[in-house]
This record gives sequence, C-alpha cells and structure tokens, in this order.
Amino acid sequence: MQATLSTVDVSAPTESSSPAVSWGPIIAGAFAASTLTFILMLLGSGLGLSMVSPWSGSGASVTTFAVSTAVWLIVVQWLSSGVGGYLAGRLRTKWVGIHTDEVYFRDTAHGFLAWALATLIVVGVLGSALSAALGTGVQAASTVASGVAMGASAGASANASGASADNATSYLVDSLFRPADASRLAAASPDSDAAAQASRILIASAAAGEISADDKTYLSRLVAARTGLSEADAQARVDALVAKVEDAKVKTQQAADTARKASATFALLGALSLVIGAFIASAAAALGGRQRDDEEAALLTTR
Repeated sequence: MQATLSTVDVSAPTESSSPAVSWGPIIAGAFAASTLTFILMLLGSGLGLSMVSPWSGSGASVTTFAVSTAVWLIVVQWLSSGVGGYLAGRLRTKWVGIHTDEVYFRDTAHGFLAWALATLIVVGVLGSALSAALGTGVQAASTVASGVAMGASAGASANASGASADNATSYLVDSLFRPADASRLAAASPDSDAAAQASRILIASAAAGEISADDKTYLSRLVAARTGLSEADAQARVDALVAKVEDAKVKTQQAADTARKASATFALLGALSLVIGAFIASAAAALGGRQRDDEEAALLTTR
C-alpha cells in the first residue's frame, strides 16, 4: 500500500518593512531637550552668580556653590530630559501588529536615544558657552574665597621674572625696610641691592619650604642696617613677615583643597544628573508613546 504524502505550505514569518527606530521624533525630542537645557543653564548661571559676593562672609562658599550648581544640573536634566523623551515617544508613528512589550521597549529606547543625542548636542555645540556660564560663577567664588592668600603666596614663591610676582614681592620687601625713625623718611626708598637680596632670600626660602637660620640672621641684619632698628626689632619684623608668608601659604593650600573637594562633588553629582536624565527620558518616552496609542485608539472607537 503506497502512502501519499501531501505537501503543506507553511507561510514563513516576515519582518515589517518599517524600521523600529523613528529618527524624526528622536531628533525633534533631542533638539527640544538641548534647547531647554541651554535656557535653564543660563537661568541657573544668573541665579548662581547672585550667590557670590565680593564682601567677606556675604556670599556662599565654594563648596556650597558647587553643590547648588550640581543640584541645579539634576533639575535641568529632569525637566529637559522629560520634555525631550515625551516628545520622542508622542511624535512617533504607531506600530501596527507589534506586541505591547515590544512597543514599550521601543518607546523606552527612543527616549534614551533622544537623551543621548541631546547630550551630544549640548556637549559638542553648546559646551563652550555652558562652561563659560558655569565657570564664571565658580571662578568668582574661588577668587573671593582665596584671592588675597593666593596673591601673597604667589608673591613669595612665584618666578621673580613675572610682573605680578615682582609687585607682590616688592610690597613684602618694602615692609621690611620701612624706617622706624621719622627723620629717615626722606630716604625711605629702599636700597636696590638690599631689596634685591631680600627678594631673592624670600623667593628661595618659599621654594625650599622654609627660611634657613643663616638667611634669617642675614636678613635681620640687613633690615637693621637699612631701617635703623635694633637687631632684636629687626629680627621681630623678619619673623612677622615669615609668619605672614607661611599663613598665606596655608590659606592657599586650604583654598586649593576646598576647590578640589568641590570639583569632585560637582563631578559626581553631574554624573548622577546624567543617569537621572537618561532614566527620565526613557520613562517619559514610554508614557508619551502609550498616550499617543491610547489617543488614536480612542479616536478610532468614536468613529
């Protein structure tokens, strides 16, 4: 008995011709997010600069300024990423014959891509403007916090060929050779050789970290001979000047350490703001896509 086998045609599943990625909504959402980011950054820069005051104790500290700026970055990412992601999900065309889970994944991916493109636009195109806007405030706060100390320390340890270092060092040297006797005021201009020697001693001691005993003794005798002070008074004047320079160096180191900690805090919170922005954009795109499909389904039902 011969069996006859019949051939059954099975239709192979075919992929949709439409791509899963809709670049139009992604680009639109990215442009909206980057524009809103720029506007909010300018607003935050204006608000941040109002926190900085040139008067001692009147403005925010460097750490407070950096933390508040980083928190503002999180707010900016929250708002701009939400708007960009929502537009990317709401503006895409409806996918027909796609499982709900796949639609949800695609919407989430569209929001993430819109956020990524917006971030590249902000970094690549608007990066210099944003850096200038944010850096102005940080630089102002840092200058107010440590300007005097940095200037004094720079005068003691910088290269003697620099004009600003010469001016700062000259002021310190002039304070050494101020005459104690009023009758010497007519000849108050310091001798060039004495001033040059004192400047070199201060610069060398700042580079070495401390002034040697021999240099301190010689400098005291030099000051005594020039100003008419007793050797003990000249020694006290030199000690006071050295203490002032050391205090300026300590204040400069403290300001630098504060700025370093503020920069690290700013970087960590900035990275956190980007992660939050990516999540918000993805969630907002999923929400926008679902609302778009619901609105279209409701419209078809009423017809």
